[in-house]
Amino acid sequence: MFAVKIPHLILASASPRRAKLLSQIGLTFEICPSDVAEPPPSALQGAHTRNEVTQALALLKARGVARQRTEGVIIGADTLVSFEGRLLGKPSDDAEALEMLAQLSGTCHDVVTGVALIEAATGREVAWTETTKVYFRELHSAEMTAYIASGEALDKAGSYGIQEQGAAFVKRIEGCYFNVVGLPLASLVEHLSNFICE
Repeated sequence: MFAVKIPHLILASASPRRAKLLSQIGLTFEICPSDVAEPPPSALQGAHTRNEVTQALALLKARGVARQRTEGVIIGADTLVSFEGRLLGKPSDDAEALEMLAQLSGTCHDVVTGVALIEAATGREVAWTETTKVYFRELHSAEMTAYIASGEALDKAGSYGIQEQGAAFVKRIEGCYFNVVGLPLASLVEHLSNFICE
């Protein structure tokens, strides 16, 4: 996979989905979730673009872990749904989850993931974003309610997971599938390789 020696990697996330994706491509890493308080996307949006918001959140998480380390490369990531100029994070409750799914029903939205790499020893860092377009079919009220009752919606941006039961909502995508899951693997490998070689 890599033509260069990979340093000690630290994933600044508690997401089991991101950990599974890193393992899928053969990477060995440590999990150390950031304990930095994360502001809601709406608080950051203002004059900032969606790319700037997701990168800022990814850097916030990675920097929180980097401050505690003297070596290794920290990977931070944050995924948001962008719909009609608004950023949707994880729903706070079932009612908000239903509201989000109803908004996305029968429409197209963007899934934007910000990713950050930080070298703990030097503080050197790089951040970027990946965007995937997701097209939803028309959703019925009963199926949205049943989906929310399954418990899947509450810990996911936009209230759905494409890698689980939420896949039934998605007609098609344009772009990286893994980005919708939470980590764009191809761009991660490319940036990580370049980062190590610099």
